Formats: sequence, structure tokens, C-alpha cells
Amino acid sequence: MIGALYYYVHWETGQGRRLRNPPQLSESPPVSIIVPCYNEAKNIEETITLLLDSVYPHFDVIAVNDGSTDGTAVILDRLCPRHEKLRVIHLAENQGKSMALRMGALLSPHDYLICIDGDALLDKYAINWMMSHLLSGSRVGAVTGNPRIRTRSTLLGKIQVGEFSAIVGLIKRAQRIYGRVFTVSGVVTGFRKAALHQAGYWSMHTVTDDIDVSWRMQLNHWDIRFEPNALCWILMPETFRGLWRQRLRWAQGGMEAMLEHGREMFAWRKRRMWGVCIEYLASIFWAYGIALVILIWCLQQTVPLPEWMRVPTLIPGWTGVILGTTCLLQFAVSILIDSRYERDMGRYYYWMIWYPMAYWVLSVFTTVIAIPRAVYYRRRRRGTWKSPDRGLRP
Repeated sequence: MIGALYYYVHWETGQGRRLRNPPQLSESPPVSIIVPCYNEAKNIEETITLLLDSVYPHFDVIAVNDGSTDGTAVILDRLCPRHEKLRVIHLAENQGKSMALRMGALLSPHDYLICIDGDALLDKYAINWMMSHLLSGSRVGAVTGNPRIRTRSTLLGKIQVGEFSAIVGLIKRAQRIYGRVFTVSGVVTGFRKAALHQAGYWSMHTVTDDIDVSWRMQLNHWDIRFEPNALCWILMPETFRGLWRQRLRWAQGGMEAMLEHGREMFAWRKRRMWGVCIEYLASIFWAYGIALVILIWCLQQTVPLPEWMRVPTLIPGWTGVILGTTCLLQFAVSILIDSRYERDMGRYYYWMIWYPMAYWVLSVFTTVIAIPRAVYYRRRRRGTWKSPDRGLRP
């Protein structure tokens, strides 16, 4: 919270920044917006239409259809002749999001890329904001945007509004204070192509394209920035099944990155990544610690255990109250900050009381299951994708 507030005062309200006024750029080099899509017939036309309304002066849109089995290809082929800035690439088979992004990047003639999911809606000023960072220094390799939740019709959707403020936006602000972020947002990120090329582009053997490429870029000493004004409206799961699959994939992707880069991470020259690594390892130990407590409590219901080993209750005591209060305070700070970018954020604070009970428990079990999955499946298969749960339309 302290780190995020410092970031907010210093970089969001300081340095003469005015809300929603796009920065004045000294130059406007051409940009390619890459849109990987798989079975996006319901969303892709809306996504492409809004992208073409961007105010940035020089850009094209490269839509990569990754072997879709619905009407995505037909829609893209219909849109292409109508819009001079739109190009379409069709892959014969589903190769995975990483391959779709890689093909779009390699076929782009430009040095800067904006990558956005096929069901997301990009703010018309977002490219300007991200390019202001990429043009500010030669070592800025990527700029992650600010995803905002569109699906808010259920309890899960309402909770995720606060989660993306407190667990995504607030943490990215704090991580930027010590110079490294855990991951860019896979749904909206701007890249310098030279940084991607040095890092080897996106891995085709991980279930999350964003975590792995973030670590490889930063281990190669490229800087990653967070730009809260680069707004992007996204669809998220609103069912427990969809949420479980998504969070399991996120947890597995983090461990795959750790297995791939863990040894390199602790070299002295890579020390700026130590904070991210320690934070991630602490979350793993926490998850397994909670799981062990639950296991012991269940075991003692049927098997006599030594007194020192017994768990009196799973109902939180005073320490749990402190953790819960801290969590709610974190949500309050994040909503206060994000009210700068979205109106009526305060009305979602009421639903945040359910977050510790629902999402902390979910995090425990997805982490416990994801770690052995990551070890077992490491480099054994290509990370193809399936159509996710995108919630109920707003």
C-alpha cells in the first residue's frame, strides 16, 4: 500500500500529469497492434472496430486467427477489405496464443507492438500512453496496461473489479518502486520488438505467455513499466469452473517461469529480480502452509494426534482479523486510487468482504495443484489454448 501510494503521488498525480489528456509525443513511429484470436466470433468485430478508432496517428492492426472453429475467420475476412489498416493472418491449426503472437510480431514491419486479446476493448488513448514510455528510454522493453473488468453481473464479477484494482493494479505500482514487475498483463501490453527478439519472443511451452516473457526480458535487463492510463476493458470468468481453470493456469505459469529461470535468477547481475522472486516464493510457502493446516485439521477428526500437532479450529482468530482488516484496507486504498480512472468504484467495496474467504481459499488449492502440474508438464507439450469462460455479457 505504501509503495502504491508513493507511485500514485509521484507518477500519476505528480510531474504535471493531467487525467485522460494523452501525452504529447515528440515523434509518432508506426505501431502494429497484434490481436491473437481463437473462437472470438462474438467479440472480434467489436474489438477491431474500437482499435481502428485509436487516436494514435500511425498504426496498423494484425489479426491472427489461430485455427478458429467458429465464424471468426469469416468475420475477419469480411472486415479486412473495409479497413485499410487491418491485415489478417490465418493459421491452419490451433498453435496456441504464443505462436499467434510470434507470427504477428515477425510479420509486422514496425519496431513497436501493442498486443491485445481478441475479446478486449482498448481505450482510444491507450497507444499514446504506452508509446510515451517506450519512447522515453532505449531500455524500456515493455509497458503493461490497466485492465478493467466488464463482466459485473454476478458476485464473482463484482469481486474481480476490486481484485484487479488491489491485487493487480496496486501490486504493479508497488513492484515498480523496486524496479521489476512479476508479469505484464497478457491482455494488453506494448513491446519494443528489439527487446522481444533478444528475449526469444513468447515461449510455446508454457501455459501463460505473459509471465515467461516478462521474466526473460527483465533478466536481460530490459525495463517494464506500468501505465494506469492505458485502459483496456476485458471479459473475465463469472462461474466457479471458469475461474478455477483460469487461476490454475496462472499458478502453473508462474511455477513454469520459476523452474525455467530460477537458477539464473539468483545471479548477482540479476539481483533486481530478487524482490519479485522472493515475493513469489513466499506466496507458494503460504499456500502450502495453509493447505497443511487444513489437512491436519481434517486428519485429527479421525486419527488421534499429539497435542502439539493439533489444530484447534479453522475459524480465524485475532491474527485472521488483522489479516482481513489489512486486506480490506488494501482494497480501500486501491479503489481510492482507481477512482481516478473509473467512476463509482466505491460501490464495489461492499463486495470485497467476500474476497478473503473465496479467493484466498481458491489461491491455496490452485497453487497446491499447479506446482506438481508444472513440474510434470514442463516442456512436454505446446501451450495451445481453449475458449475460456468470458462471463455473462454486460
